[in-house]
Amino acid sequence: MYESYYGLNSKPFQLTPDPAFFFASKWHKRAMSYLQYGLSQAEGFIVITGDIGTGKTTIANSLLADIEDDIVAAQIVTPKLSPDELVKMVAAKFEIDVAGKTKADILKDLENYLFALSSQGRRALLLVDEAQNLPLETIEELRMLSNFQQAGKPLLQSFLLGQEELQPILRAPNMEQFRQRIVASCHLAPLTLEEVRSYIEYRLQHAGWKGTQLFSEDAYEHIYKFTRGVPRKINTLMDRILLFGFLEELEVLDEKAVDSVIDEVREEMFVPETPKAEEPQVIAEPEAEDNGATAQPTTRLITPNGNEVRDAEYYKAMLGELVDALDDAISHKIKLTQYIDKLLKKKYRTYVRLKTDDN
Repeated sequence: MYESYYGLNSKPFQLTPDPAFFFASKWHKRAMSYLQYGLSQAEGFIVITGDIGTGKTTIANSLLADIEDDIVAAQIVTPKLSPDELVKMVAAKFEIDVAGKTKADILKDLENYLFALSSQGRRALLLVDEAQNLPLETIEELRMLSNFQQAGKPLLQSFLLGQEELQPILRAPNMEQFRQRIVASCHLAPLTLEEVRSYIEYRLQHAGWKGTQLFSEDAYEHIYKFTRGVPRKINTLMDRILLFGFLEELEVLDEKAVDSVIDEVREEMFVPETPKAEEPQVIAEPEAEDNGATAQPTTRLITPNGNEVRDAEYYKAMLGELVDALDDAISHKIKLTQYIDKLLKKKYRTYVRLKTDDN
């Protein structure tokens, strides 16, 4: 709709990940380098994590678009799969017939397939998207699949892409064997303000924009503050801004135009405005007079909700009292435990004595 108005040959901010619009920020470059390094190593796991919308799938699609012919790649997006379901899905992605077969049969067919690829001088690559959804035992199944080897070389390599929740999963004590096979990992951070500007200009130019600067300096800052540098949020907002500019016949989009769209989006998506932090109120009160001495004012800080902010010594004293109370509780628990042990031992000795007397 707005493409012809702004001289574009395609939509620059579509939500569907498109390798042609891949923007290499600092962290995206690093993630792509790790993926390429992993491919060159032909073994182990590469783990890429990032918040929702930071571009993990875009990176994966960009990698697949440039992949060499000697690598057969499959990509799965994982719901909460069981180990058996994972094996079946992986085999199906490599076009292995799984209908009516047991897990053992599927694993055997998968192994034969991987050996056949290896005999042709090729190898298999598995990209697992949304890997944070996988249970621990399913991730362990992935490790077991990497045990398919020929002449000491693994026949299947896996890349894991997931949200930040994937990191504590992989840090679990029983994941030590898996961690030892991770050759590289990277976390995608949101874009900085300068990167947001470069990202927007890059996508506009890639879509055919040949005009002068379309956005004011303040407009970029307002876009950054609302989206917090998350590419998917930027795409959603920018699409609406360009539509707004077309409908209002704007040649330059300034901060007022951006704010108008942000207000619309915030209302539609029920996004609350970020409240401005209020400074505590300073109240000076005189202390009670002592022996006729002149009263000296003391200062209290009152937060906007009416709570009093005490000084550091007050909170230290409160913390000390809390620690003492906990120590007392622990001491009482220990004494109670010792008392119960003593009663049980006494009861046991009485029982033994009575049994002896009966005999």
